Amino acid sequence: MPLYEYTARDATGKVLAGAIEADNDSTVTQKLREMGFFITNLHRKQQAVAMGDYIAQFKGIGLKDLSVFSRQFATMVNAGLSLVRTLSILEEQTTQKQLRAVIGEVRTDIEGGATLSASLAKHPKAFSNLYVNMVKAGEAGGVLDDVLIRLAAFLEKEVALRAKIKSATTYPILLATAAMGALLFMTVVIIPQFATFFKELGSNSALPLPTQIAMGVSLLIRRYWWAGLLSIPPSIYGFRMYVKTPGGRANFDRVKLRLPILGPVNKKIVIARFSRTFGTLVSSGVPIMQSLEVVSKAIDNVVVAQAIESVRTSIREGESIAIPLAASGMFPPMVVQMVKVGEETGALETMLTKVADFYDQEIEAVVASLTSILEPILIVGMGTWRCRSSKDPLGGPGGGSPRLPASTGGRRARLGPPWAPATPR
Repeated sequence: MPLYEYTARDATGKVLAGAIEADNDSTVTQKLREMGFFITNLHRKQQAVAMGDYIAQFKGIGLKDLSVFSRQFATMVNAGLSLVRTLSILEEQTTQKQLRAVIGEVRTDIEGGATLSASLAKHPKAFSNLYVNMVKAGEAGGVLDDVLIRLAAFLEKEVALRAKIKSATTYPILLATAAMGALLFMTVVIIPQFATFFKELGSNSALPLPTQIAMGVSLLIRRYWWAGLLSIPPSIYGFRMYVKTPGGRANFDRVKLRLPILGPVNKKIVIARFSRTFGTLVSSGVPIMQSLEVVSKAIDNVVVAQAIESVRTSIREGESIAIPLAASGMFPPMVVQMVKVGEETGALETMLTKVADFYDQEIEAVVASLTSILEPILIVGMGTWRCRSSKDPLGGPGGGSPRLPASTGGRRARLGPPWAPATPR
């Protein structure tokens, strides 16, 4: 935010000088007048961009910042404070610079006569369609304070869900990275030493096929490592371009739902997010069709979003929600039955909230057990690879006595790696 230096007089005529942060000249003038100052000189100070401000330009407004803002906003409005007063307080105490600037612009718009939802809609990078539609429904129904409380609770749940997702993916990535590092070390450092030893014995042709493959891979990596490095950037770029295409994104999202271990976790996360978002919108008074439209845009999986759109189309043609949900094949029977009961009893939002809570607990349980599942799998996999590449290196695949080359005269000249002492004759 720009820094302005000013010279002014107070009510007693005393000359004062100082500096203040504001978005523009008019905002500075307004703030100083509210403080009872008469401005005599005002200019914007040219200053270097602080490192924190420079980083903040790229960081953006995080979901956690928005969650804290929403909770404070809901609390103050529920306590009876006006929107302008609430936004002024939040603008002063918010430390996230981009969010503070957005709050200031929203406050200015409301002072000019705009509604809160219209003001929020001008900042799509900060406030999603879900956020704006819920506020709009709250304004229309005269229950803005209740809607803001629901929004705050929803965002807090979303922050917790993202933390679970991060916890679920961080440990497997670390384990996979460690395993790949260990395999690379064995391939580049350990295997070449044994390859030299076998070459001295002249026994390469007698080695089992897995050992020969391991040595071939080791030689390939050591000779053409530069080609592997050069291929990484274009491969990443090509993958990103492919995922940006409609078909590529759909295929990628479909694969994410079918992965052996992480696939069920991804599906639970998507269902929890769908249920929580849909239930929050319906409970806030947003119409069903509009709620489904917002939900389909809020889901970050194209396959599930397409299923929700097909549900929306079926409802437009007169069907209930549960029937197209079941026909899509993306939602488990339990979810379909809960939605059906909610429709029949008029408590759809309650049932959706229960589904979301259930899947939140499921995700938490899966994340807790994920480490105990993946760790032995990786350990067994590495151990199997190591055993198959080093088992009975001088004998055939079926075991038996080692076949020594004729050059050794039938003697075990050096049984062991190159650094081991030779066996005495």
